[in-house]
Amino acid sequence: MSDTTFAPVAAPAPIPVGEILPWAIFGGLLMLIAIYFVGTEEGATALFNGMYVHEFVHDARHLLGFPCH
Repeated sequence: MSDTTFAPVAAPAPIPVGEILPWAIFGGLLMLIAIYFVGTEEGATALFNGMYVHEFVHDARHLLGFPCH
């Protein structure tokens, strides 16, 4: 038998919402921009001429299930 005792574990400190909110908004905005370029950057809604953006994100379109051809 051993006489080992366990020390109490300290609980992690909560992170205030005011510190998380700006980063959550920034991350959400980046995700929306990425979804736009992967999902709709071709045809009538294109911001850039040509097919360069479409070809750059072509495999991501198929991975995420967006139809393109």
